Order: sequence, then structure tokens, then C-alpha cells
Amino acid sequence: MDKLKNYYRSCKEELSKVIFPIKEQIRSAYISVFIVVTVISLFLALIDAIMSVSLSSIIN
Repeated sequence: MDKLKNYYRSCKEELSKVIFPIKEQIRSAYISVFIVVTVISLFLALIDAIMSVSLSSIIN
């Protein structure tokens, strides 16, 4: 039982050291991730379109 109390106490101490992000930090991280994912997906769509057109012109 003593080990369980020590474990609980140490978990509580470690959680008190955690710094949780504020709303503005979460919002800016979300916007950054959204922009990066959008740019990468548009880039991959462009590469796919270029390769599709070039391959179809080679085949025909």
C-alpha cells in the first residue's frame, strides 16, 4: 500500500510541473498545422497532375 501512495504522490508532483498551453498557443499551432498540410497537399496535387498529363501524352 505504501508503494501505491508513493506512486500517486510522485504522479501528482510530476503533473504539477506540466505547463499546459493557453488558448492562443493552441490556436496558432492549429493554424500553422492547417497551413502546412494545405500547402503540402496542393503541392502533391500539382505534382500528380503534372505526372498524369505527361504520362498520358507519352502513352498517346
